[in-house]
Amino acid sequence: MPQIARVIQLAARPVGTPKPSDFRIAESLLADPGPGEVLLRMEWLSLDPYMRGRMSEARSYAAPTALGDPPPCEAVARVLVSNDPGLAPGDQVLVYDAWRDHAVAKAADCRKLDPAAAPVQAWLGILGMPGRTAYTGLKHIGQPKPGETLVVGAATGAVGSVVGQIARLQGLRVVGVAGGAEKCRYAVEALGFDACLDRHQPNLGSRLAEACPKGIDIYFELTGGDVLTAVLPLLNPFARMPVCGTIAGFASTTPPPGPDRLPDLMRLVLTRRLTLRGFIVDDFNADTTEFEAAMARWLAEGAIRNREDVSHGLDSMVAAFIGMLEGRNFGKTLVRLD
Repeated sequence: MPQIARVIQLAARPVGTPKPSDFRIAESLLADPGPGEVLLRMEWLSLDPYMRGRMSEARSYAAPTALGDPPPCEAVARVLVSNDPGLAPGDQVLVYDAWRDHAVAKAADCRKLDPAAAPVQAWLGILGMPGRTAYTGLKHIGQPKPGETLVVGAATGAVGSVVGQIARLQGLRVVGVAGGAEKCRYAVEALGFDACLDRHQPNLGSRLAEACPKGIDIYFELTGGDVLTAVLPLLNPFARMPVCGTIAGFASTTPPPGPDRLPDLMRLVLTRRLTLRGFIVDDFNADTTEFEAAMARWLAEGAIRNREDVSHGLDSMVAAFIGMLEGRNFGKTLVRLD
């Protein structure tokens, strides 16, 4: 019998922060799975900041989501029907799909998960793309050395929290920036950061200077905006800046107010011999096995902690997405389809 899927479609291109009216829920009829295909029921859907960029028609590293299509996402799903010997009904898999509750996929595109090894949703966060982003960006571009100072914004989010914890394990001084006193307490008390600053409080630049008396050697860029402005004067010669997100600018519809700071940035790049490199996690796919082994060991030892922000049901997807972009999430943002 054909399966009906509930789907969240992109109804309009968001202008600034997305609105609920930019999305709509619809139903679509799925064809029966063919040879080498599986019918999946989604159990966990991942929400990540990159999705906002895919909703724009601006040129980027991936094609934009077409109007009427569901936004892409990683998911953990359960196999309902399998026409492939490698997967059986009941298996749980990691798959790159979309905002919907059922899908037909190629078995070759599904990675079978072992629920005994870790909670399956961890493969959407700490053991998956966000964790790997933190690990590889820090390793290849940050090039951390014991005794250096690292600053990371969105310090309690899915990527920032892992960046800071790995840097701490490698002997760095770690300073986070987060949205609110509760998040800052968590970064210091639970994650082991040396300091964490509330970006909502005034005088971020002077507070950051006090927290980084020896300057900044690595700034892991996730936010842009006021955090970047506060960081730039404090960068040491030969500082490194891995760039994998600029969430503060996602809602911008006009250039930022104030003077053009690009000439000052370029002068700093030259005079302090800075390294700025943007990256996408797939640039470092060769490190996947190394990362998974290291992260599994750290989790087993209790050396790294993980926090999830879970909403329930497909109907909560849009609100959870908007909340994440506005910084209302606390940890890795997930939607569980009960």
